[in-house]
Amino acid sequence: MSQSASVGECSHIPITVEFTGGLELLFGNVRKHKISVPSRMSDENPTNISYLLPYLVDNLMQDQRKEMFIMEDNVRPGILVLINDADWELEGEEKYELQPGDNIVFVSTLHGG
Repeated sequence: MSQSASVGECSHIPITVEFTGGLELLFGNVRKHKISVPSRMSDENPTNISYLLPYLVDNLMQDQRKEMFIMEDNVRPGILVLINDADWELEGEEKYELQPGDNIVFVSTLHGG
């Protein structure tokens, strides 16, 4: 049932994903997750953030309110994304290709009143 990786190809990328500012409530009240994602997407391109977002919803999110995190296949407005402590806008946003050891942080800047 298991599929073998391509010769010489790392089949998975270990990364750390963190949720803060209240987002951790959507993910079982766990702030930091060490996960491993496939190194290639189904189209054989390197795995990027646009792959990671639905992966997180399908595999880590425990709350049914997907729209609190994802909106129109991207991060909901009001959520800051940091890639290795840099704003993802400087890294290519959802096109950023994940690297082993990356630390991706999602910070909600929305506050109830």
